[in-house]
Amino acid sequence: MTEAAMASPDNGRLKALGVLVAGGAIIGLAPILVRLSDAGPAAIGFWRVTFALPLLALMALRSDGGVGAPSKFALIAGLAFAGDLSFWHYSIHYTSVANATVLTNLTPVVVTIVAWLAFRQRPANLFLLAVGLAVGGAWMMAAGRGAGAPGANPPLGDSLALSTAGWYAIYLMGVAAARKSAGAARVMFWSSLASAPVLLAVALALGENLTPSSAAGWAAVVGLGVMHVAGQGSIAWALGRLPAATASVVVLIQPVVAAILGWMLFAEAMTPLQMAGGMLALFGVVLAQAASRQRKPA
Repeated sequence: MTEAAMASPDNGRLKALGVLVAGGAIIGLAPILVRLSDAGPAAIGFWRVTFALPLLALMALRSDGGVGAPSKFALIAGLAFAGDLSFWHYSIHYTSVANATVLTNLTPVVVTIVAWLAFRQRPANLFLLAVGLAVGGAWMMAAGRGAGAPGANPPLGDSLALSTAGWYAIYLMGVAAARKSAGAARVMFWSSLASAPVLLAVALALGENLTPSSAAGWAAVVGLGVMHVAGQGSIAWALGRLPAATASVVVLIQPVVAAILGWMLFAEAMTPLQMAGGMLALFGVVLAQAASRQRKPA
């Protein structure tokens, strides 16, 4: 085999997979930083994307020659991301963390179904099995945390969490479409810029506390901005090289990372059910990579 052959599609795919896994792992920091922030739920999302914008603009200048003009898909992704952050933050307030996590992690199911029905991207049976294993593992990790406070309005919170899965699915597919004609930094800049005013409007309309009240709170939202660039930026880059359905399964590594960090930083021990769920989710991620190469014709 020649050196050129050894360097082509599979190595490029492995690189994209590595970047995608790294991005998902970085995003696993989000629940910890959100918990340390002391502003309103939507306001936290506003500060996250606002602090990310200067970094994204610099990255776009270096990699793409500037931010350029936005594509409609980048703007659609930004609006969907605003819905994702708003609905997810409020779902945690109204229902248990376990329910919010489980329902939000249905994103791969939504992406696969939409890609199948709307874009005729029929998945292989093995990929469907991988989705089921990954989602099942994520559910086990959430359910394994034990019974917690049910929240102020569980039915409302569950509905918001379920909606979050749809918002994030739209975001992933929007970014994937935008990446066909623009670099990752440019897509991330415009999607973040589009989401900022929506998040601010939601925070104002709901009477939220707009600004953190402590230095630690400000540090947390600045950290969220940096995390947004590194995490979502890595995911956006990988989406230019991998199918959205595959990416939606791989980012299920987020709850695994969040659970591990909770154990390391807050002494939140993982139960046997959580450990089994984490291994199952990771197995589903690996299986999805193999299965995604076996797509059936529509």
